[in-house]
Parts: sequence; C-alpha cells; structure tokens
Amino acid sequence: MSPTILIVEDEPPLIEVLRYNLESAGFATLVATDGEDALLLAAEETPNLIVLDWMLPKLSGIDVCRRLREAKATKTVPIIMLTARGEEGDKISGLDAGADDYVVKPFSPSELIARVRAVLRRSDPKFGEEKLDYADITVDLVAHKVTRAGQPVHLGPTEYRLLQTLMERPTRVFSREQLLDLVWGRDIYVEERTVDVHVRRLRKALNETGGADLIRTIRRGGYSIDIG
Repeated sequence: MSPTILIVEDEPPLIEVLRYNLESAGFATLVATDGEDALLLAAEETPNLIVLDWMLPKLSGIDVCRRLREAKATKTVPIIMLTARGEEGDKISGLDAGADDYVVKPFSPSELIARVRAVLRRSDPKFGEEKLDYADITVDLVAHKVTRAGQPVHLGPTEYRLLQTLMERPTRVFSREQLLDLVWGRDIYVEERTVDVHVRRLRKALNETGGADLIRTIRRGGYSIDIG
C-alpha cells in the first residue's frame, strides 16, 4: 500500500501542485485547509507523513505541530514544515516544535519528494526502499549509481533523475510536461524539447552495453520505461 501524505495548506494552487507531484511519485494524499481540520484528519486517518504549512487559518502550523506531538495517535508521525518563513530563527522554531524537516517556499517539487522519502525512511524501515529494479536495470537510490546487467551506467544528474522518475512507475507514460515538473521542478522554466535531449542522452547511456531499448517514445504522448 502506498504511504499516505496529509497536506495541510490553505492555498488551492499550491495544494494542486503538492497533490500532483506526490501522487505522481506514488503517494496517496489527504488534504486539510486549516489547522483544526488538520488535527481532526490526522487523528482519524493517521497518515504516514504530514506536509504542514506555517501560516494557516484557525491554528498556525507551529501550534498544529505541537499538538500533533502531544497526541498519542500522532506523536510519532513525521512532519515536514513547508513555509515562506525562511529565517534561521523560524527554522529553529519549527524544528523545536517537533518538525522533522523544514522546507522553504518557493521549493523544487523533486527536492520535496526526495525529502519526503528520506524522512519516511528514517521513520520506518519498511519505507526504506534503497533500490529500483526493472528488467536488467538497477538504480541504487543510496549510492546514486545505475547498473544494467551488472555493468555500470554513467549518467549525468538530470539523466539520473529522469531515469529514477521513469523507474518509479514502470510502464506508465509520462508526458513531457509531467517530466518537466517531476525532474526539473515547476519553479524552473525549461522548454519541453529539453526533455527530448535528455531522454536521448539517457537512452544512449543505457544502451551502450548492447541491451534492448527499454525507453518507449509515445507519439504525442511522452515517454515510459517498458519491456514492451
């Protein structure tokens, strides 16, 4: 079963960004739009992790964080504070209130996903998946190394993130727009044709050992990794 992430945020556009990126990365999501609803939903559903905004209606994120830590049902649920308040004192206040990590807006969706996974791995060993395997390709998420049929595959940082995204959901077709959001982040402007350039580089690196081409190009659709 996919880990469930409770998003506590009152800005609809940001809620959609968070939901889209978390669900694309394989997580289930719940949403609360104020502090009181967050406490009720957390108690009822016991999510695996909470992404918590600071500035909320009714109760601030700091107050919500403290109350979550005081309640028996939620005292061990990991919390990532997500806020525009980026001063060192604010970060210290958030961590002192019980947050496990602190992300400042504007943020990269891919970085947030990486932090969510890291916090989940620390909180519960069952979320500590360290490798992605599909066909004869292995991505070591800890060492950031890729092998194919046991042979090392040398990738640049962008090609690595692109492969990781495709490997997390084998056979799923990702549009170029989705790959831009997941690999580069929504706060960075990159043209869609840039995706094609990096897919070509990734395909070339994966196929250097002579294996079958596992990256499918879907006309007007996008890309997937699929045995076919």
